[in-house]
Order: sequence, then structure tokens, then C-alpha cells
Amino acid sequence: MRRTDEDDELLKSIRRYVTPDRRYLKLGGNLMGMTDRERAKFLRKLGEAAGEITSRELGVLLEGGWRERKTAAWLIAVANRTDFRERLGELLLASEGPYAGQAYCVALATFGAPSDADLLAAYLDRYLRRPDLYYDQGPAIGALLLLDAKLGADRAARFVAPAGLWQQWIDGPPTKDHGTPDSYREFIDQLCAFAEESARHCTARNR
Repeated sequence: MRRTDEDDELLKSIRRYVTPDRRYLKLGGNLMGMTDRERAKFLRKLGEAAGEITSRELGVLLEGGWRERKTAAWLIAVANRTDFRERLGELLLASEGPYAGQAYCVALATFGAPSDADLLAAYLDRYLRRPDLYYDQGPAIGALLLLDAKLGADRAARFVAPAGLWQQWIDGPPTKDHGTPDSYREFIDQLCAFAEESARHCTARNR
């Protein structure tokens, strides 16, 4: 992981893309608490940033901390930068730190390909077997259910079946404050809709 106190390149990217208007704090569920006007302005600026950032700058941010990785994942989602698919899948599976995993799930869900569903399923296969770890199982199952609906697939079925891995994870200690798989699907769907709205302002979006 690159450190801001000894990396001018990382610090420059952070100042340009991560910290303006405290962007990194507003990405995710906090978007829902904004007024329509606030959100429209924020998503416009996010889309413009996604069109400006280079592949190298995205790679640099993905080597930073959770703030940098979270922001980079959203910029990748908005610009539909599918060339970062495998990197996001690696980061999600590694789960090296907090707060960024949800953004990886949003990006994979926006990409919308079977290979994205495979990455989410690999994550769930590993972490639903660990009831002691409360990481990004919720966003991941939501993203996979969303992709199933888009792709006409049923990759999530074995996880959410009665007595399946999802239920085993929920039932395992410690007690978890959790939603239902469908509630997570609706949540990720809304975040993907925000990414799509932001993409209208992205000049470099991959079609």
C-alpha cells in the first residue's frame, strides 16, 4: 500500500479526485440523504472527474488506503472502465481494509457481465463461510442478485437457498445487524442508478 506521506504522485491524485468537497465520504449510501439538487450537482462533478482521470491515476489510487480505493472504484464504475475488473475482484476478495468493498460491488454490478458475477460469487464462497467476519457480504449478495436479474442467471440461488451459506452466515456468531438479500439488491440497484446518472457527464465512458 502506498503512503501519502512519502508519495507525491498519490498525494496529487488524492487532492484532485478524493478530497474535493469530501467526495470520499459522500459516495455510497450517503447519496440517498442528499436533496435532489445536491445529488445532481455531486453526480455531475463525479462524472466529470471520471472523464478526466487517467488509467495511471486510477491505478495509483487503488494502491492507496480505503478512501482512495473507494473513490477510484466509483470513478471506474461511472466511466465503465472494465479494464479494472480483475483488479477490483482481487481487492474485493482480499478484503484488506474497511469501507471500500461496497464500491467494488457497485462497480462490478454496473459492468454487468457474467465474469463480474463470477467475481462476486467467489467472494461469497469465501466470506459467507466466515460468520465471524462482517465484511461486505450484504453488498456482494445484493450485487449478485442484481446481476442475476440482468443476465437471466441464478448464481445467487445456492447462497440464498434455505440453510444455504447466507443463512449459515447470518446464524453464526456473533449476532449481526443485517438486511435481507432483496433489500441489499435494492440498495445496490439504487447506487448503480446513481452511477449511471453520473455517467451522463463522463466524456470518457466506455460503451
